Amino acid sequence: MVAVALSTLGRMPISGVGQAAPEGGNISWFFHCGEYCDATDFYQPVHTAHLCEVLPAVVKYLRLPVGTRFIIDDQGYEDVWRVE
Repeated sequence: MVAVALSTLGRMPISGVGQAAPEGGNISWFFHCGEYCDATDFYQPVHTAHLCEVLPAVVKYLRLPVGTRFIIDDQGYEDVWRVE
C-alpha cells in the first residue's frame, strides 16, 4: 500500500517520500502533486497494484530505500535525495 493525495492528481511537480512504515502499518510511500497540505485527509491509501493506473510516473521509485525523497515533473526534471 501507498498513500496518494488523489485530489492533487494532474498537478506538477510530483513529490514522493519514502519512510519506514509505522508498527502495525503498511504504508511507507506518500505521493502528492503540486502543493503539499497538512490536512489529515490529504492522502488516501492506494494498493500498489493500482498505482500504475493512478500515478504511473512514481512506480519506478518504489524500490528506493527508506529515507528517500524525490521531486519530478512532466518536463523531465528529477531530483532524488536521501534524508537520514
